[in-house]
Amino acid sequence: MTGERAIAAIRGYHAHVYYDDGSRERAAWLRDALAARFAVEIGRWHDRPVGPHPGPSYQVAFPPALFGEIVPWLALNRGGLVVLVHPDTGDPVPDHQDHTLWLGAKLDLDLDALR
Repeated sequence: MTGERAIAAIRGYHAHVYYDDGSRERAAWLRDALAARFAVEIGRWHDRPVGPHPGPSYQVAFPPALFGEIVPWLALNRGGLVVLVHPDTGDPVPDHQDHTLWLGAKLDLDLDALR
């Protein structure tokens, strides 16, 4: 490690929920449940790979203050879906490569799309 980073660098968090044709209904339930329970910003459905993401997904953005509520809730209610959680520090490569939390299987991201 080259040095300590301040937590204040975290502007927010993103959760990327991955789905496929067989799990889209579960992903829709999770999306609706998140919107109903938390003050989050939910992005568009992407039914194909977009940016570094290897498959269909949508993004959920939330403030640091909600991390302790949203991430445990996702861990218990993701319905077998894979969810990537990462901070938004304004530095997308390390945010998606080094500062990630995976709920479910770790997927390979196309980090070249962020460079």
